[in-house]
Amino acid sequence: MKIAIACDHRGYEAKELIKNMLQRTGHEVIDFGTNESKSCDYPDYAIPASLMVARKEVDRGILICGSGVGMSMTANKIPGIRAALCHDELTARMSRQHNDANVLCLPAMLVNDPLILRIVESWLTTEFEGGRHERRVRKVMEAEELYKSMEDVEKTSETAEQLE
Repeated sequence: MKIAIACDHRGYEAKELIKNMLQRTGHEVIDFGTNESKSCDYPDYAIPASLMVARKEVDRGILICGSGVGMSMTANKIPGIRAALCHDELTARMSRQHNDANVLCLPAMLVNDPLILRIVESWLTTEFEGGRHERRVRKVMEAEELYKSMEDVEKTSETAEQLE
């Protein structure tokens, strides 16, 4: 599998650990940095890695920061990205099985090294189930298309009931 990986300063050590594991297990890794623990801005790394995933130039992406929240929020701004912030193996599996997540976001400050590697392994080895989940993912992607700008949001008066 071809995987884009990126981190900010808080995720640097975890990124290196994950990258080494991925390469040892035969994955091709494209590293978008950062390449040091010096303070930096997570969007500078999340955006280019996520764009590679959205353009299908890689199979999946992995983004790491302190809490995982900033990377997740940034990645999910890119059309076509379904980024999931995962703190455990169950969430990682469910994000693939039910949501077809194509970007995994990890909280380097909240999980230890053995767990972070298990989360990555679970996420990479789990397939999308399809079926009823396909319909739900399609609705998410349709919303992304429908609400491209704040102007689109403001001129829409649909309620949750109208969407069903």
